[in-house]
Amino acid sequence: MSARPFAPFEFMIAWRYANASREEGGVSAMTWLSIIGIALAVAALIITLAVRSGFRSELVDTILGANAHVTVYQAADFAAANPNDRTIADYEAMAARIAAVPGVVRAAPLVRGQVMANNGNQNSGVEVFGISASDLAGVPRVAQPIEALGSLEDFEDGVAIGFEVARELGLSVGDRIKLISPNGIPTPFGGTSPRVKSFTVTYIFRAGLHVIDRTRVYMPFEEAQLYFNRDGVADEIEVMVEDPDDIAEYSSDLLNAGGARALIWTWQDASASALRALTIEDNVMFIILSILVLLASMNIVSGIIMLVKNKGADIGILRTIGLSQGAVMRVFFICGAGIGIVGTIAGVIIGILFVIFIQDIFSLVNYVSGGGVWDPSIRGIYELPAELRAFDVVRSVMLSLFLSFTVTIFPARAAARLNPVEALRYA
Repeated sequence: MSARPFAPFEFMIAWRYANASREEGGVSAMTWLSIIGIALAVAALIITLAVRSGFRSELVDTILGANAHVTVYQAADFAAANPNDRTIADYEAMAARIAAVPGVVRAAPLVRGQVMANNGNQNSGVEVFGISASDLAGVPRVAQPIEALGSLEDFEDGVAIGFEVARELGLSVGDRIKLISPNGIPTPFGGTSPRVKSFTVTYIFRAGLHVIDRTRVYMPFEEAQLYFNRDGVADEIEVMVEDPDDIAEYSSDLLNAGGARALIWTWQDASASALRALTIEDNVMFIILSILVLLASMNIVSGIIMLVKNKGADIGILRTIGLSQGAVMRVFFICGAGIGIVGTIAGVIIGILFVIFIQDIFSLVNYVSGGGVWDPSIRGIYELPAELRAFDVVRSVMLSLFLSFTVTIFPARAAARLNPVEALRYA
C-alpha cells in the first residue's frame, strides 16, 4: 500500500492503538502514566527556571536599587604626608564633573564607616553612609522601599536605618540609636577614644535585600563628616547610570572625569561571585531537570514496546495487506509523539499556573509546615520570587518534544522491522 507519509489512516490507527484498553491488547494505563510523567517533568522544569529567573531579577534589581552602580574613589598618594589617606578633598568639583558624563543619572559624595549600633542591651554591627537628603531621595530602594516607617523628609533631623537593624535593636521611629565608632577622638597619650553619639531614628526602610536591611544606616552628610573626622572631605562618589547592564561603557569617561588618581568599582565587580554562582546554578539545574524529562520520556519507550508486543498480530495483518514498513513506523511514532505532545502541553499549563499562584501555594506550604520555611537571612530576600519568561517556556517545550520524538523512533523502527510471517505464526 502506497500513501503519502502521515496520511489520515495512520493517525486513525495510532489513535486506536494508543487508546485501546489492556483487554484489547492496548496499554492505555501506560499511556496515561507516560503523559503524567512528562507533564510533571516539564512543569518542574518551567517552575524551576521561573524561580531562578525571578531570584536573579530580584537580586539584581535590589542591588541596583540600593547600591551605587559605580563607586569612584582615589588611589593612595605615596608622595603625600599621609599616603594612607584616600579621601577626596575636592569632592564637590569631582561629583560635578562625573555628573556631566553622558549617561550618568546622579553623582553623590559619600562618607562611609563601620560602627557598632546600640540600644539598651542590644548591639549590632552596621555600616553608616553619610549622604545628603537630596541624594538619598534618589536611591530607589530607600526612597520607594517595600515598606517604610516615618518620613524621608525628616532625614536631616536624625538617621535612616534598615528594617532589620530596627528589629534587632528594638527601635522605632522617634527612638534614639547610639552609634559607637572605634576611630574617635585623639587622646593626649597618642591613642584614640571611641566616639559615642546618639541619633534620632527618623526613617525605617525595607529595601528587600536582607544584607542591606540588616546593616545599612544613612546619616546626613555633614553630620557624618563630623562623626567620622572627615572635615571637608568625602570617602567616595556614588554614581548611578542610565544603563547599569552596560556599565563597562562608562568606565573610561568616569576615570577621566575623576582625575589622575581616580579608581572605579562597579556593581558587577562587587556582585561578580554571586552572579557567577547564579549562572552556574542555572546551567546545572537545567541539565538536572533535562535528565528528569529524559527519564519521563523513557516511559514512552516502555509503552511503545508493550504496544508493539500486544499488537504483533495486527502488525502482521497490516503488512500482509500491503502496509509499508515506513507506514508501520509512522503509526507507532505518532503514538509516542502524541503522548509527548499531550504531556508537554499539560506540563506547560501546570507549570504556568503554578508560577502564577506560587506565592499562594508557598504561603499554604509555610502554614501547613508551621512557618519558618523561608529564612531571609540565608536566602537574602524575603519571599520566593518567580518570573515567567517566554524563552524559558519555549526551551522547556522544545526539549520535551525533542526527547519525546527521539526516544519514540527506536521502538517504532523495531515495529516496522517486525517480520509479518513470524508475527502471525505466534499470534
